[in-house]
Amino acid sequence: MNIIKYYILVLAGLLIISCKTNNENDLALNDIKTSKTLSIEDKVDALLAKMTLEEKIGQMNQYNGFWDVTGPVPKDGDQAKKYDHLRKGYVGSMLNVRGVKDVKAVQKIAVEETRLGIPLIIGFDVIHGYETLTPIPLAESASWDLEAIKNSAEMAAKESSAAGINWTFAPMVDISRDARWGRVMEGAGEDTYLGSKIAVARVNGFQGEDLSAHHSIAACAKHFAAYGFAESGRDYNTADVGTSTLNNIILPPFKAAKEANVRTFMNSFNELNGIPATGDKYLQRDILKGQWGFDGFVVSDWGSITEMIAHGHAKDGKHAAEIAANAGSDMDMESYLYVEELAGLVKEGKVDEKLIDDAARRILRVKFELGLFDDPYKYLDEAREKEVIGSQEIHDAALDMAKKSIVLLKNENNLLPLKKEGQKIALIGALAADKTSPLGSWRIAAKDNTAVSVLEGLNQYTGNTVTYTKGADVSIGKEEFAFEIKVNTTDKSGFSKAIQTAKQADVVVMVLGEHGFMSGEGRSRTDLGLPGVQQELLEAVYKVNKNIVLVLNNGRPLTITWADKNIPAIVEAWQLGTQSGHAIAQVLYGDYNPSGKLPMTFPRNVGQVPIYYNYKNTGRPVLPGEDVVFWSHFQDEKNDPLYVFGHGLSYTSFDYSNLKVDNTFSNNNTVTVSVDLTNSGKVKGKEVVQLYIRDLYASVTRPVKELKGFELVELEPGETKKIQLTLTKDELGFFNNQGEFIVEDGDFEVYIGGSSKTTLQDKFTL
Repeated sequence: MNIIKYYILVLAGLLIISCKTNNENDLALNDIKTSKTLSIEDKVDALLAKMTLEEKIGQMNQYNGFWDVTGPVPKDGDQAKKYDHLRKGYVGSMLNVRGVKDVKAVQKIAVEETRLGIPLIIGFDVIHGYETLTPIPLAESASWDLEAIKNSAEMAAKESSAAGINWTFAPMVDISRDARWGRVMEGAGEDTYLGSKIAVARVNGFQGEDLSAHHSIAACAKHFAAYGFAESGRDYNTADVGTSTLNNIILPPFKAAKEANVRTFMNSFNELNGIPATGDKYLQRDILKGQWGFDGFVVSDWGSITEMIAHGHAKDGKHAAEIAANAGSDMDMESYLYVEELAGLVKEGKVDEKLIDDAARRILRVKFELGLFDDPYKYLDEAREKEVIGSQEIHDAALDMAKKSIVLLKNENNLLPLKKEGQKIALIGALAADKTSPLGSWRIAAKDNTAVSVLEGLNQYTGNTVTYTKGADVSIGKEEFAFEIKVNTTDKSGFSKAIQTAKQADVVVMVLGEHGFMSGEGRSRTDLGLPGVQQELLEAVYKVNKNIVLVLNNGRPLTITWADKNIPAIVEAWQLGTQSGHAIAQVLYGDYNPSGKLPMTFPRNVGQVPIYYNYKNTGRPVLPGEDVVFWSHFQDEKNDPLYVFGHGLSYTSFDYSNLKVDNTFSNNNTVTVSVDLTNSGKVKGKEVVQLYIRDLYASVTRPVKELKGFELVELEPGETKKIQLTLTKDELGFFNNQGEFIVEDGDFEVYIGGSSKTTLQDKFTL
């Protein structure tokens, strides 16, 4: 055979073998992704075996939407570099890319242009809805209605998933006792028990029964941990708490979310015990992934890895990446450090590749669970997007949630509900006609001017004459998400018209409070009163017409001591989202009987803050009837709050009687508490029956009261129901300072009623 022909045949054979091998590899890869017989763990292991170190690290890298995907491909600069990373498979997730068209464009690159075709997980801040907004989370928590809260999250998942989203950075489960902190609007309030129940409801709502369903999205429990305890309520500030507070107050809602199978956690901006949470191995590896056995993944908060340099914990970006990866932060949100530094750190032996494998495995596991490997475009259906977003079903759910979130704080002389005909109503306040502020903070996908205003809601009732006047602006200047709200502190030019309108009215409805962007991330306040000139407006109107219904729009507890003393009816209406005006009008007119209860204490004075119902007694508690100085108190203010945790009135009344405690703990580990609840009023209504306990002495001191059970009960007028609540070791125990959960023998008091101020009590002994 000619030598040339020989070599040609050899080369051809090698080419055929090479092609065959490549085809077999491709087939094996596809089999891994879509196999019906392999378990998810087997698929993840098999896929990891095919990945380079850089590709594994790529799964740990998250970029914000960095270019207009409908425009030209970036050619130079940082955007071009990120685009190159996306095409190489060095991006595991993107956030703030939304809408089927745009998500499909970036997903197509990840799936069809990278070597392994691993799909992206698309994240977004779906905090209280997507385009159609429900009440801010603090407001929803005031409903104490776990099914309604779950349904609200389910509707948010349904709408956002229709826009291509498959991961939300919610729920925020931080407990906070400080209303100065702007992000109280994003959580469930001050109580660990209530917060834990709501955390589970929200996780279950977002994730559903089947995470791979096209209408479910992965949830994220944040911020791990102690972010809500920022000193002085100043966002991003240091948190400094003891082990008892950490274990008994802060961590339980996170543990509850984990037990509900939340698939992701987000670490927090703050430091705890001198270590930034993003670099805290004790929190992330020892507790979360170790003791609790969490098998999802942890994402950093925005840029929090690189922020460890500013904290003074990391020397530079490379050092920060080393600390975070070793500590257990699996995905880098917008620090760019993992993708730039981790490979080198592994080669230097400063980060074990096993930790990279572990992080990538966790991220891939969630992607498989979401069904993204089976169909990377499963969320991307333009017909469904048009059908679902803004649908009547979602608007109906938003209205239902909004009504349930309203709290009636005060109602002297039954001023509410309003008569439906024959009255002249003066509607005063810039917020009364505002169609943007009621949407609240965290409304990235919502359009301005899409909320139903209070004016529009009241105008649906035609029996009365409603005259609207602004009175005064809450804020001045342009209102944008990225900027501080400038409060109107000088312009009172509308006062005279408001006063004249009020003089001629039978009833005045004043809608006052905070603009929707005055609470939220980065929006801490030292003054918790009505912002700007609104207090002066309220007092000026009161001088000419005392028949005032004050409707509050706010994202946090406010100090409204003057209003409580002088205004006969006060409605806490928070920021209720898209259907705000309809919900408020239906409550004011009595078509919906309010049943909300406060999830946070309202202080009399900002100097009382942080203030909360489950405080410790101290060695020098209140000494009633004794005129002494040396006890725990203020010289210039009462100790007790303006409105207690759990407070909320109704248009009917409820009586509690026949409290009984059946202690069978020694036999079956339960204590059963029962009470008779009677609707003693004239209309049907709902009451949140609340059960509190006090452990009178313990190896670690316990609070004066702790919520340990509740039930939402609806009764017809005159109807009585026996309500039964059960205490188990989970409710009767606590964590000691070694982090061990214990139940100790001793004496307990039990309280039951309609708020934390209830005095109906009994006792039992373990």
